[in-house]
Amino acid sequence: MKQAKWISIAVAAGALYISLAFGKSESVTGQLIDLACYSLDKGNTGNHHQHQGLNCARACALEGFAVGILTADGRVYQVTGEWTANSNSKLVPHMAQTVTLTGEVRVENGKMTIAANDLQ
Repeated sequence: MKQAKWISIAVAAGALYISLAFGKSESVTGQLIDLACYSLDKGNTGNHHQHQGLNCARACALEGFAVGILTADGRVYQVTGEWTANSNSKLVPHMAQTVTLTGEVRVENGKMTIAANDLQ
């Protein structure tokens, strides 16, 4: 009886650890932003300023800078995962637009990330 209790506790603890380690799948809607420019000036959320002759958000994303999604309530998630491969090539056409990303959401050291596997 005691052994069954400890096994149940171990299984529950393992499940909790796995859920925390892998996050949970969510959909997040917001504007795709270049995190570097946004961190310098919260007004830098679009393509309105120029960088190397291109719209800034797209140019920075093409250079491989981190892309974020800014929600209507001001939360910022760094986008990770397959959508950021090849210098954000799948995200570049959508920079400064409002999109919905679906993927694993995690909070680590106060930083929110979404490992996106779908974009709408």
